[in-house]
Amino acid sequence: MHPPSPSGFPSPNLFLETAVAYRRTAALRAAIELGLFSVLADAPLDADALASRCGAAPRGVRILCDALATLGMLQKEDGRYSLTPEAAIFVNRASPACMADAFLFLASPHIENAFRDLTAAVRRGGTPAGSANVLAPEHEFWLDFARAMAPMMAFPAESIAQLLGADAAEPWQVLDLAAGHGMFGIAIARHNPNATITALDWPGVLAIARANAQAAGVAGRFRELPGSAFDLEFGSGYHLVLVTNFLHHFDPATNEALLRRVRAALVPGGRVAVLEFVPEEDRLAPAFASLFALNMLVHTPAGDAYTFSDLQAMLRNAGFPACEIHALPPGPQSLVVARK
Repeated sequence: MHPPSPSGFPSPNLFLETAVAYRRTAALRAAIELGLFSVLADAPLDADALASRCGAAPRGVRILCDALATLGMLQKEDGRYSLTPEAAIFVNRASPACMADAFLFLASPHIENAFRDLTAAVRRGGTPAGSANVLAPEHEFWLDFARAMAPMMAFPAESIAQLLGADAAEPWQVLDLAAGHGMFGIAIARHNPNATITALDWPGVLAIARANAQAAGVAGRFRELPGSAFDLEFGSGYHLVLVTNFLHHFDPATNEALLRRVRAALVPGGRVAVLEFVPEEDRLAPAFASLFALNMLVHTPAGDAYTFSDLQAMLRNAGFPACEIHALPPGPQSLVVARK
């Protein structure tokens, strides 16, 4: 919440800042596209030197960098700009944890344009089939997603592998449902040399996951199941099924039907691990999870950001007697685990 104004009178600042919040997005996108953060990783520079390195006008770079410094994305001292610790990690192309492509994807025209129709989506209660609805078979959105989001998911994937005890190296058969970039199954395979991963997704998306598995050195234990999670037979004998960033796209009844099939594919004692943005029961916090429901409103007919009690009910109705939730700091997601 914003503090009260110094005068003690109500302030319009919250609404004003929200109305122009697009400036923050545009500034970050421009800086990434210009390579500004990566240039500053070498040494602090003034606007003239930075403009020369980025191929831009000194006036434009000075105004952009002042804005970024105001927003806390850069530091400025004696007329020279430098990276904050966070910028050095997350938007510097030389950093192994760089998420620049993920940030560009989150600010892409496909997502931004969907939000331009938020009023219509609110009136309808969702988004029907069309360009904004990302659930169409083999939608190009998922190719962009798989290419861009792998770096952002690398850390939660590592956390999940550790939470699930992959380092015990038991001979797991793992189904990675709607695998996308494949990072969650790949992390399991990296931690567990006796795990075999079966990744299910659209063929084009699986090509990206396959390349990531090859880069991680686990391609020999990475199998592909191309197609729709709602149409394909999963097979059986799985010790673990990963359902990551998937259930929020659908209504509870659809999710319960899918989870029943997941349960049938598990061995006795096998586990399903569900990764989601999970708001508190009043849906007001944490802010990222609560606001994520808006994404589902503009991109799907009936998706939502589900609370833990929502997920508990879906899993219980699908035949899982109990589940537990684990936060995955510092990110905004949680892992819900249930055993057959």
